[in-house]
Amino acid sequence: MRDVARRAGVSPKTVSNVVNGTFPVSPQTRVRVEEALVALDYVPNLSARGLRNGRTGVIALALPDLTTAYSAEMAHHFVVAARKRGLSVQLQETAGGTEGERELLSRARAQLVDGLILNPVLLETSAIQRGMSLPLPPVVLIGEVDQPIADHVWIDNVAACRDLTSLLIDQGHRRIAILGAMESESSRLRLRGYSQALIESGLPVEPELRIETSDWTVAGGANAMRAYLAGHALPDAVFCLTDSMAVGALSVLWAEGHRVPDDISVAGYDDVLDAAYAVPALTTVGFDRRKLVDTALDLLTERIADDTRATSSVIMPYSLVVRSSTAPRR
Repeated sequence: MRDVARRAGVSPKTVSNVVNGTFPVSPQTRVRVEEALVALDYVPNLSARGLRNGRTGVIALALPDLTTAYSAEMAHHFVVAARKRGLSVQLQETAGGTEGERELLSRARAQLVDGLILNPVLLETSAIQRGMSLPLPPVVLIGEVDQPIADHVWIDNVAACRDLTSLLIDQGHRRIAILGAMESESSRLRLRGYSQALIESGLPVEPELRIETSDWTVAGGANAMRAYLAGHALPDAVFCLTDSMAVGALSVLWAEGHRVPDDISVAGYDDVLDAAYAVPALTTVGFDRRKLVDTALDLLTERIADDTRATSSVIMPYSLVVRSSTAPRR
């Protein structure tokens, strides 16, 4: 670092500020330092830096299924936002289980990562449980599983699904199917919101309109929709608990000659990028993913800096994104 400082005509502290981003440096000075870094082939020793300040500069992100559009978009936003904070992101797919979460907790306790962002699937099986005997490393939960011992950022799924189901009811739909029922906290909460809207409108919650799925992928939605249509009459509308499943349902409905929204309305949840380009464009529940990610990272960096502060639970706003896949019942 002293060699770089001599070549750039600055102090070693200025070089440190450029390399670590710890203090603003003028653009002209930054250019001189960066040119000296390249000329001398200087590479920071991250291991030594970690030993000195107790930080690795790496956080871990665990999502249930990295093949879905939702997970891919969330991972993208976390990587971009973390980079702006000088952090790298280690990705883990949990496949709905706790083994990956426990592995990351172990890595955090061993100080191989500075903190964790976890998206558990089930409250009962989450690796983060109240009453844990071991010290909890810096962690933020995103999604529907809420444990009071950890910071939490989420969308009110019950309210969001109640509002979207109410939209379908207001459009005149009465037999509204729900596609995506499975063993997960997200499914439980979204089904609760759907049921509340029906009950508040004086409509029955019909078990035959509940469509089970094994996973929340495009293929999972298509397979579930195809199997349902083979044994049931076409409902007025189908509310898919994710946009990925809605895209699968749209494909099957088109293949079997059903027009959307003339014969049946279709809605989703998440407002992934593909939702606006589905045919027809998908009505869905949307929220600001960048804001959610920034909020989660803010909470995590605050927790890393002070692990004694009180935990926070932040509910992010959502909106109904109405597109051409839903229309008033004729």
